[in-house]
Amino acid sequence: MRPLIASCIFCALVAALLALPSRSSARPSNAYTTWDEYLGGAHSAQFTALRQINTSNVSTLEVAWRFPAGRRTFLFNPLVVDGLAYVLAGANDLVALDAATGVTVWTHPHAGAVGTRGINYWRSADGRDRRLLYIADGYLAAIDAKTGHAISGFGRDGRVDLRTGLAATGRSVDGLGPLQTSNPGRVFENLIIVSLPALRPGYDSNPGDVQAYDVRTGALRWVFRSLPGDGETGADTWPQGARATRGGVHNWSELTIDSARGIAYVPFGTGRFDFYGGDRPGSNLFANSLVALDARTGKRLWHYQIVHHDVWDYDLPVAPKLLTIRQNGRRRDVVAQATKQGFLFVFDRVTGEPIWPIEERPVPQSDVPGEQTWPTQPFPTRPAPFARQSFTEGDINPYLPAEERLAIRERLRSYRNDGLFTPPSFRGSIEMPGHSGGTNWGAVAADPDNGEVFVLSKALPTMIRLVMPGVSEPGASRTGRATIVPAEEAARLTREASDALRKGPVRFTSPYDFMFTSTYLSPIGPPWSEIVAYDLNTGDVKWRVPHGSVAAPAELGIPPTSGAHWPRGGLLLSAGGLLFAASGSDKTFRAYDRRTGQVVWTYALPAASDGVPASYEAAGRQYILVPVAAANGWNAARFPTLPPAPDGSYVAFALPK
Repeated sequence: MRPLIASCIFCALVAALLALPSRSSARPSNAYTTWDEYLGGAHSAQFTALRQINTSNVSTLEVAWRFPAGRRTFLFNPLVVDGLAYVLAGANDLVALDAATGVTVWTHPHAGAVGTRGINYWRSADGRDRRLLYIADGYLAAIDAKTGHAISGFGRDGRVDLRTGLAATGRSVDGLGPLQTSNPGRVFENLIIVSLPALRPGYDSNPGDVQAYDVRTGALRWVFRSLPGDGETGADTWPQGARATRGGVHNWSELTIDSARGIAYVPFGTGRFDFYGGDRPGSNLFANSLVALDARTGKRLWHYQIVHHDVWDYDLPVAPKLLTIRQNGRRRDVVAQATKQGFLFVFDRVTGEPIWPIEERPVPQSDVPGEQTWPTQPFPTRPAPFARQSFTEGDINPYLPAEERLAIRERLRSYRNDGLFTPPSFRGSIEMPGHSGGTNWGAVAADPDNGEVFVLSKALPTMIRLVMPGVSEPGASRTGRATIVPAEEAARLTREASDALRKGPVRFTSPYDFMFTSTYLSPIGPPWSEIVAYDLNTGDVKWRVPHGSVAAPAELGIPPTSGAHWPRGGLLLSAGGLLFAASGSDKTFRAYDRRTGQVVWTYALPAASDGVPASYEAAGRQYILVPVAAANGWNAARFPTLPPAPDGSYVAFALPK
């Protein structure tokens, strides 16, 4: 079946949208020069038109100020408005800093968690009412941007329970905890648009609906059901009544808004469970789909499903990017969506028409009883993938000890390894890119007017194995020696699963292994991470360079250009000819020449940077503000021998006065 593309609800609506002025036709004087929204703006470009810092002077950058932020992991993308920089610090405190000096202006503490990646800013037309809106402890909260005081007239005592909108659609919220998410949502006009998290990772997750609330009162204005109810578009791609019992399909990452047209572009995740879909036969809309919504009403305008019936956890992890490209002598507004599997899909922003053909190609099918994987998956014919999409014996990391290489070779020969979209199995299956590979949130930047996109990609293979309910299975392995299931054992497990399914539904579990080795090196050879530059006017790759390095004993002989293992720092693109990126593995902040990919400046950070830098101007001076993380909880638990990281901080760079 070809992907479902819904054009527009009415042809007249399409005509009206096309008649609106293009954002690219006349750039406002302040376009892309502020950082008053997450990722720099509703466009999610991670781009600044400021050019005081450029290729001719970047080598003189110096630290202008630092702000200590406590001992925690920081993924936060600061906002900068009216001379104040808003950051997350301490024990879930929102802090307003003087943007030119880093001096604290006010602090607003929270008893519970605050969305770790960003917040929103809204101001009334007359400028008298200025608010910060964000997710805290599962509630949408509003505080005064000038004072940090809660706005009592918003919702109840300054906050709205996000479960309210879920209950309004008829889904039971009994026993459902607070719907906390790190996706900050987006402000559009007088609405705050947020996406619900899928709270539980298993089969009993809630749906991840998109909701819009009034920024002044907190009243619910509209809901888009990510998992359709019976009779709605897409319901026939699920079992009947699925919305009452199934879940997932959540925009956990980021979303983007074309403010001129009033279109919200929402990239959704998979239906739960992530690695087995025997209880959800069908293509499962709107899972793994890019959906264009009318931002004022929540009505669907068009959609494109990028993965059918996902069993790989190939959710859409990064905000769509809005660009204007030039084709056949005319300008065309497009939206570009990067994926975990290494593809960059490009669509017309209004109609959803693919800019280059997308082919439905046959893919490997599941051998697990009860599973009905989709026979084909979409493959864009252009541009070329940014990530490596296979892992064979010839790709094994040559810098590993001989016994490690042998163990990985045995695993590759034992597991299912049929290339991209190899489904999970009882034997164990190789997933490449793994579901934490390819790209992820904050890792794509774009020049909205020049049609250029830059993607930070990582090569991180994963082994996935399905396990019968109640059966204990070792978790992730760092040794490359996870249990190998012989063919006869896999056949026995298949027979047992078939017998169990005849008695009723079976909910398989799925331990997975990121396949790091005992030396903390990847099983696959370098480069382990890369930055790839695209020219979407032609669909060509402009350049591709390794990003970062690994901390490894010198005797291993690993070149410093092999790339980082786990890059999570975001990208910042500048009109000054630079692309800024931090690397977690080597704690280094880099500036690349965006034309060539050559590194033109580096700075050794006190710790890794997992967040997205911001750029802004204060008192006539351009700043680059970088969140520097404390100990990463995932790495600390997985690699207990790693030395503790210093406290987190925010570091602001500028040219010398």
